[in-house]
Amino acid sequence: MLYKRRGLVVPKELLRKLRRIEITTTRLANDQLAGRYASVIRGQGLAFREVRPYQAGDDVRAIDWNVSARMNEAYVKVFVEEREMTVMLVVDASRSQRFGTTRATKIEVAAEVTALSAFSAIRGNDRVGLILATDRVEKIVPPKKGEKHAMRVVREVLGFEPARAGTDLREALSALVKVTKRRSVAFVVSDFFTSGFERALGLAAAKHDVIPVMLVDARDEALPDVGLAEFEDLETGELVVVDTSSRRVREAYAEDVRAARAEKVTLFRKLGLDVVTIDTGGSFVAPIRDLFARRARRARR
Repeated sequence: MLYKRRGLVVPKELLRKLRRIEITTTRLANDQLAGRYASVIRGQGLAFREVRPYQAGDDVRAIDWNVSARMNEAYVKVFVEEREMTVMLVVDASRSQRFGTTRATKIEVAAEVTALSAFSAIRGNDRVGLILATDRVEKIVPPKKGEKHAMRVVREVLGFEPARAGTDLREALSALVKVTKRRSVAFVVSDFFTSGFERALGLAAAKHDVIPVMLVDARDEALPDVGLAEFEDLETGELVVVDTSSRRVREAYAEDVRAARAEKVTLFRKLGLDVVTIDTGGSFVAPIRDLFARRARRARR
């Protein structure tokens, strides 16, 4: 069954999920994260506000000599932090994001993270944009302000049907560098089950404040003990038969997944990035809140 929301036709199930996310994340953005967001998502520098008469203790380098000459009195330039920022949400929409065995699928958690980030941003009068990608960039939503736009961004993530199944984060990160000219805060939301994106990530991190958000599920590394079982790679469609009754097989698989994940975290830290790990079976709020708290502590030093 289809319903209309703000002039758009939306399936009933999608509308229900959107409404739940909207209610939850709007409250959180207003009550719990508003102050923390403003304190850690910094503007792009200083913007000129006005000139005023020179006062004892002012930096003489701030004197506006043209105005001072006209007024026959020393005047200084006053600057304020340029608060407005652009928050870009780079979301992995590949087939593996449809996986989830507990509270939600990874793409649903990505939508929750997107909503929380977007509503926090608009509360700070910032703009929000979106890049949805598989092994190519499939959709770009240009940054704008306002609650209506924030909900559009969340709807795009939650209701998106990708044309392709694979993952290539190089494409998404390259698009981030190309389409976002000014320095932005970029949340990259993915399970990072891919490789070869290291250089693209480094280039993006040199231009933007990149925050990797790693989505994990309990079954990513823990195979069930169900004997011989056929598994399908969600992105390639490849089928493989695994003897899950073998403890050695289960342990080797878990170790491989943990090693690959640790390698990604090491890369993020090497680039000086704040990584956030969110489990599909747990809270998506606590990791974001912890991120803001860590950044706030660093800002006070």
